[in-house]
Amino acid sequence: MVTDIEASLRFYIGGLGFTKTIDWVPNGRLEWCRLEHGDAALMLQEYRSSQPHSNIPTMQRGVGVSICFVCTDAIALYREFTSRGVTTKRPFVGNRMWVVSVVDPDGYRLDFESPTDAPEESELPAG
Repeated sequence: MVTDIEASLRFYIGGLGFTKTIDWVPNGRLEWCRLEHGDAALMLQEYRSSQPHSNIPTMQRGVGVSICFVCTDAIALYREFTSRGVTTKRPFVGNRMWVVSVVDPDGYRLDFESPTDAPEESELPAG
C-alpha cells in the first residue's frame, strides 16, 4: 500500500527500472498496478482518501518491512539504480550475498541480493 502511487511509479519505474504490466484505473484514476523487473513482480495499491472507504494509516509506514529480491547481479543493479539518481546504501556482503538496499517513497526497504564469494561484511569500494 502506498500513499502516492504516482511518486511510487516514478521511483519503481524511473529509478529501479520496473515495468508496469497491469493496472486498474477506476473513474479515470490509477489505484492499483502490477510491476515487473525480470522474474520479480510486485503490486502497488494506493490508499483511499475518500470517505467512506478511507484507509490511510496514521502511523509511519514501512517500519520493520524489508522486501528481499534475490537476483543474479546486485552490483549491476546498484550501478543501474545510482545512474538513475536513486539513493542507495553502499553494497555490502551479508550471509554470503551482495546486498544493495534502497528505500521507497513510503519508507519500505528493498534489498537486492546476489551470491558472492567475497568475505563477509566486505563493502564495495567507492568510485
